Amino acid sequence: MKLATYKDGSRDGQLVVVSRDLTTAHYATGIADTLQQVLDDWNFLAPQLEDLYLTLNTGKARHAFPFDPKMCMAPLPRAYQWADGSAYINHVELVRAARNSEVPKTFYTDPLMYQGGSDDFIGPCDPVVVPSEAFGIDFEAEIAVVTGDVSMSSSPEQALEGVRLLMLANDVSLRNLIPDELAKGFGFFQSKPATAFSPVAVTPDELGDAWEGGRVNLTMQSTWNGRKVGMCDAGPDMTFHFGQLIAHICKTRNVRAGSIVGSGTVSNRGVEVDGKKDWPKGYSCIAEKRAIETILDGKPSTEFMKFGDTIRIEMKGKDGQSVFGAIDQTIAAPAA
Repeated sequence: MKLATYKDGSRDGQLVVVSRDLTTAHYATGIADTLQQVLDDWNFLAPQLEDLYLTLNTGKARHAFPFDPKMCMAPLPRAYQWADGSAYINHVELVRAARNSEVPKTFYTDPLMYQGGSDDFIGPCDPVVVPSEAFGIDFEAEIAVVTGDVSMSSSPEQALEGVRLLMLANDVSLRNLIPDELAKGFGFFQSKPATAFSPVAVTPDELGDAWEGGRVNLTMQSTWNGRKVGMCDAGPDMTFHFGQLIAHICKTRNVRAGSIVGSGTVSNRGVEVDGKKDWPKGYSCIAEKRAIETILDGKPSTEFMKFGDTIRIEMKGKDGQSVFGAIDQTIAAPAA
C-alpha cells in the first residue's frame, strides 16, 4: 500500500491512503490519524489500511479525492530517529580520491552512519530554506526505510524483517560548513538542515521483484534546474543493504517503531571508455560531480545550488510509473 500525510496545521498531519497510480487518496480517519499510530500498532492497523487501499484502487472508495503532492508533509513528519548511512562506498571513494585520501579498509565492512535531526522534516514540495548561498547548498538523492521495532543484536536478516515502508529522501547538505564541523571530531550538525521525503511511503510489496535482498533495483532520477543530471541504479552498487544498516544501529541499542534509516547518496561506479574513465549514470549529489571533475581535470567546475534553483528526485517502476511520487523543491532564502 501507499501512505501519505496531508497538511492540516498540526505537527503530525493527517494520514491518507493513496492509490497505486498516485491519482486519488482517502483519509484514514476511523483507522488511524497519523502514520506513527500505525507503526506503533502495525499488525492490527495495517490490514485495515490495506483493505481501504484495495477499495481505493478498485474505484469503490466513497470519499476518495484527487491526490495532491503539494498538500503533503513528509510521510512521517517527525520521527523518533533519523539515522543516515553511507551505503554506496563508491560515493566515499570518489570524494576521498578527489582529495588524495585513501578509504580506510573498515569502511568496506562497517557502515558509516550519522544521526540527523528528526524533529522537523519538510514535505516533498516545500522550499529548501537556507540562510546563505555561501554555505554550499547541495541536494542528495537517497532511499530511506521506516522501521518497526527491531531488537538489539539483531542480525541483518532479522533487521530486514523490521522494514515497514520505503520512501525517497533529499538529504540536503551544506558542503562549505562540513569541513569545520568534521574537524571538531564530532560529526555533522549545522551542515545537515531539514531533510525532505517523497510524497508517499510504500510497503515493500509495492516494489515487486525490484525489492530484493534489502536493495531497491530501480533507477534514481535527479533533475537539477530542469536538466536530468542523474540516472543512477540504486541496487547494484549498494555496498550495505538496509538489513545491514539497521543491524549496525542495533549493535548496542533497540530500534523502535518510527525510526527512519537512509541509504546515503545513490552512486554508481565509473566505466572505462576508450581508455578514459566516464560516469554515464550521472550523479545524485553535486559533491560527487565536483569530485569527478577534480579527478579528471584537477579542480571542480560545477558550482553548488543558488537561490531559485530547483531539484526533482523521482524513481519509476518497471512499468514507467512513479513509485513514490516526486520530491520537487526550490532553494529559497529565508523570508524577510
